[in-house]
Amino acid sequence: MKKYKIKLVSVLSLIFVIVLSVGCKNTLKEQHLVRNKNDTLSINILQTADIHGQLDSHPELFWEEDQIVFKQRGGLANIKTLFEQERKNNPNTIIVDGGDLIQGSGYAALSEGKVMKDIIKNMGYDVIIPGNWEVVYGKEIMLEVMNSYDTKVVAQNMYHKDSGEQLFPPYWIKEIEGLKIGFVGLNDPDVPIRQNPIFSKGIAFNGIEGEFQQTLDKMKEEKNVDILFLVTHIGVFKQVDLANNPIAKNVDYILGNDTHERLREPVKGKYAKVTEPGAFGSFVGKLQLDFVDGKLVKDSYELIEVDPKRFPADENLQAKIDSAKNPYKENLETVIGYTRTPLYRYLTVENPMDNMITDAARWKTGVDIAISNGFRFGNPIVPKNGEPAPITRANLWNLLPVNEKVKTGKASGKQIKDWLEQEMHNTFSQDPLDRFGGWLVRFSGMKVEFDSQKQKGERIEKITVNGEPMQADKLYSISACVRPGDPLDNLCRMPNVKDVEVKNYTIHDVVKEYLKKHSPVSPRLEGRAYCESLGKYSFSTVPGTTYQFQ
Repeated sequence: MKKYKIKLVSVLSLIFVIVLSVGCKNTLKEQHLVRNKNDTLSINILQTADIHGQLDSHPELFWEEDQIVFKQRGGLANIKTLFEQERKNNPNTIIVDGGDLIQGSGYAALSEGKVMKDIIKNMGYDVIIPGNWEVVYGKEIMLEVMNSYDTKVVAQNMYHKDSGEQLFPPYWIKEIEGLKIGFVGLNDPDVPIRQNPIFSKGIAFNGIEGEFQQTLDKMKEEKNVDILFLVTHIGVFKQVDLANNPIAKNVDYILGNDTHERLREPVKGKYAKVTEPGAFGSFVGKLQLDFVDGKLVKDSYELIEVDPKRFPADENLQAKIDSAKNPYKENLETVIGYTRTPLYRYLTVENPMDNMITDAARWKTGVDIAISNGFRFGNPIVPKNGEPAPITRANLWNLLPVNEKVKTGKASGKQIKDWLEQEMHNTFSQDPLDRFGGWLVRFSGMKVEFDSQKQKGERIEKITVNGEPMQADKLYSISACVRPGDPLDNLCRMPNVKDVEVKNYTIHDVVKEYLKKHSPVSPRLEGRAYCESLGKYSFSTVPGTTYQFQ
């Protein structure tokens, strides 16, 4: 009997322990729920923009203490390391790219963007939008390359011209611990004008009215998105304007791209905050969102410099990059010339890089005025230890990402002045909607004094050609590059040019021939275009903000 009593006591004790244990677990569970409700949920958004086919680290230009300095930055394998570190620190990390991935380097150009396929697929992006240069190899190649990323690609305003169907889904929604985060993509509606028109053949673009606004409203009102991101490739000026437009009333953040600006803190608009994280893979924007009980209570932002010393290259991805480069490396790494002075292109008005290019074109063609487009991109080429820096074919593609034939013609002084006034308005208009992507066109053989603050048609104060005042009724010979799809008598957006001739050589041929004869070159700032209020070193400004390039 005693034996059975002992067993009964043991059973009762066990039941008591189980009941106590269950009770404790339920209590802990309740406490856990209460704690979770008041805990902070952090979600990080990482953003790259305008990588322009740059696979490796490279010299990057910075403006520090009123002078230009160069530092080694970038590299896709280095960015991969940064991504992995950030995801390890916070698994709730979403990684976004804002377009212009597949153009801008020799490796991208010679492979028609296909060098990027396997590399981007292994970077770890969550969502990507196409940029204005994604169309450079034509619609079909753009679709082939972008669909190979195995990553969400979104663009609300790009359509098949013949069928009206969208090229990509308009949006993507990610849910994290009950929070819905939406991303809507918007490419520049002016792509067919900004780029050679033939590039975007077969593609239709919509603006920001009508269907676009309906999509934004739908995200909050029907899809119940908690935080809405608009990923745009329209330039910082238009992005800030959009952040103040009632169309964006349901947008929380605009992840901006296109103008290569380095916003080190978001620009706050009436409805949304705007970011833009530089270019060429030199920077990654990091936006941290803190939520408590499903409510956004805080955000913070930093622009992370991709320093190879801080973020060593991911070995596996670097191996893929090296393998992808192999078929083109011998050709592209061939030295074609040397420079004693740094070649760069970051100033809004005049740059040594374009002074060399336009000098080469004028030397080859013998024209009065040689013109170069107002490109924003091209990695610096920097001499070291007092020795001239080599210029390779790869560098040439960075400087001139589209290798077209040279076109010459004649235009009157009045035509040239009117055209320059329009180009200046495209660059310096105080109305963001009138700005047009690139910086001021560059030239050789002509000097222009102007006031960027004046109204359209009144900015130019003085023009000289070969040291003589420009005459309104005199014809001047000019050169630029062919833009496939333009009328024959259109030269760098200047209409009605006379005596047009398309040469049998390309702009790359011209620069290579020039460097062979004149290396080492020493291009410098000469005041070919000068505005007193902008000064010698004129970096981008964003009207109505405190933004400064650095």
